[in-house]
Amino acid sequence: MTNQEPRFAVCVRNEGYEASLELHKIYRIVPDLEADKEGDVRVLDESGEDYIYPAEWFIQIEVPEAVQQSLLHAS
Repeated sequence: MTNQEPRFAVCVRNEGYEASLELHKIYRIVPDLEADKEGDVRVLDESGEDYIYPAEWFIQIEVPEAVQQSLLHAS
């Protein structure tokens, strides 16, 4: 585990996983080098657990520090 800055992404696709991922919602990305190598991304989804999804379903974004803190408290 590395000491990385928290990363976030907006969900832009969720076919077949509508209960797990809400379109246009910001999700926290969980560091996972193996998922990155496979072209996937691990996120904390609506279940509150982290799961792997195709990376093209998300657009990574940078958020201001105050928004980061708010999102980290929510997840």
